[in-house]
Amino acid sequence: MKRQYAFINKSVSLNLLAMRILKNIFAIILGVIVGGFVNMGIVMLGPSLIAPPTGVDVNDMESIKANMHLYEMKHFIMPFLAHAIGTLVGGLVAAKVAASHKMRIAMIIGIFFLIGGIMMVMMLPSPIWFNVLDLGFAYLPMAYLGYKIGS
Repeated sequence: MKRQYAFINKSVSLNLLAMRILKNIFAIILGVIVGGFVNMGIVMLGPSLIAPPTGVDVNDMESIKANMHLYEMKHFIMPFLAHAIGTLVGGLVAAKVAASHKMRIAMIIGIFFLIGGIMMVMMLPSPIWFNVLDLGFAYLPMAYLGYKIGS
């Protein structure tokens, strides 16, 4: 009889573990999606708040590349805020939803967005000061801050 109860307890604990794993996976997916929407929302809002240099089509990557020399410091504010706030919100949402390992999951969001930031640095030449600021402060620190706010 004891053996049967041990099996039931093991089965219940395995089901709980599986549910926690699924919830954590869902937290990562949701964090990436929500953070991505926040990021894109701020990126799309940016040109209406800070006008791009004359002649630059912000919807065309080639136009941005060709005219990067016209960009002033003010033109980098909204991209930085988009990256930082998107990562912060994604990390916060992931930490709130996660069943366990909340900091790790928030940092996974930060790493995901950091990879995207590295890809943007490779695709779109920008000033070195912006690359250092963006890659150093907009991703992992913001994901950690999202974790701290969310826990």
